[in-house]
Amino acid sequence: MRGDRIGIVGPNGAGKSTLLKLLHGLIAPTAGQVLWAGRPADATVRRRQAMVFQRPVLLRRSAAANIRHALKARNIRGADARVRTAEALELAGLAPLADAAARVMSGGEQQRLAVARAMALRPDILFLDEPTASLDPASTLAVEALIGRAYLAGTKIVLVTHDLGQARRLADEVIFLVGGRVEERCAADRFFAQPDSERACAFVEGRIVL
Repeated sequence: MRGDRIGIVGPNGAGKSTLLKLLHGLIAPTAGQVLWAGRPADATVRRRQAMVFQRPVLLRRSAAANIRHALKARNIRGADARVRTAEALELAGLAPLADAAARVMSGGEQQRLAVARAMALRPDILFLDEPTASLDPASTLAVEALIGRAYLAGTKIVLVTHDLGQARRLADEVIFLVGGRVEERCAADRFFAQPDSERACAFVEGRIVL
């Protein structure tokens, strides 16, 4: 069954990345709670999630070993880990680079590896924080294709992006943030065709939002 695809957009400093970190439990809220299906975002909940950052965090080891390390942290070892690693590398088009040092790969290859590593965990939800912000168009399309494969596998996608074209391509629903608050939340086609708020209109038209 397909998951949802949610795009989080808004001007710089709106709180998009902070929201992702709160949802994934990387930082604690100063007030209120983060709840998933009515329960706190504890370790059990977080184990069903994965996150990919704008700049991939890779270890000083091979591409395959980076994936195996993430699986080992989730207590996935042996034959299962080997199969998941091979599948993830194949999906990302990185099988020929399995033994290559991750940190000397190109920027696009590194980001695909980061997404593949997250996919190997088979999360219910995949958080992506500006995953293609520093990539060329070809690498961007490759990463987007990989995100699409995660979605087709049934993973819910929550994507922060400054690229409205990318939000149009990848999101079914849009959350528009301004000043740390949700200004608008609706279906993506409605948001881009006829947003409700004046600031959302300005943002979609490429005007400065204060």
